[in-house]
Amino acid sequence: MQTRPARRWWWRALLPLLVFSHDAAGFDPGNAYDIVKRAWTHWRGLSSYSEVTMTIHRPEWERVMSMRIWTKGDSRSLVRVTAPRRDAGNGTLLVDNSMWTFSPKINRIMKIPSSMMHQGWLGSDFSNSDVSRADSILDQYDHRLVDQYRQDDVPIYVIESVPHEDAPVVWGREVLHISDHNILVRHEFFDQEGQLVKRLSTLEIARMDGRMIAARQRMHRVGKDNEWTEIRVNSARYDIVLDQNLFTRANLRNPRE
Repeated sequence: MQTRPARRWWWRALLPLLVFSHDAAGFDPGNAYDIVKRAWTHWRGLSSYSEVTMTIHRPEWERVMSMRIWTKGDSRSLVRVTAPRRDAGNGTLLVDNSMWTFSPKINRIMKIPSSMMHQGWLGSDFSNSDVSRADSILDQYDHRLVDQYRQDDVPIYVIESVPHEDAPVVWGREVLHISDHNILVRHEFFDQEGQLVKRLSTLEIARMDGRMIAARQRMHRVGKDNEWTEIRVNSARYDIVLDQNLFTRANLRNPRE
């Protein structure tokens, strides 16, 4: 697959949905950007804290990790692994367009170079670039509303997002399915030749801290249905006060939260 340097994003989307109706005609394509922005704002809030479980599944083995995640605005995130013991303390820090990881085994912080952005994050089906993208899909893509349908009587909007010619992203285009409740229910990634490479799907939606969110999501590559990574949100709080020093390399190495 032809690649270009990439930026960030963290986890989202829903199982392939039954299409009850189609009628993109009459929709103002200019609304597409607003639909995407509302979904991103809904996902992160002004700030957030969550406890999640990530399961990496392969035909021969399965690995489960517990994590704590903090976000602030659209450009700061901290992920810390809490279990199992052999992985506890591993962390990822995202500030603006930069990404660092910390491994307690070697007691070293490493900045992730662009050449490693497409490698698997913690050995999962999420790449470093998936995890490191903040709002790049808002400011580096053009959006067009191409379809709509209903699922459980809720409108779902299908938006095609194409990166600007000079955007530092890997994908040729992305297709987002966003519900009227601002939940990204499916996210598909296409390469430069227009081939679908991978899909992020939400398997469960739940209410946490007063808002409906994608509570269980699965990322898998096309043609490898028995290889996937799931992220389950066990608890979440939004719009909370967080110390700005939380998102520093010093805190990445020596946790104070």
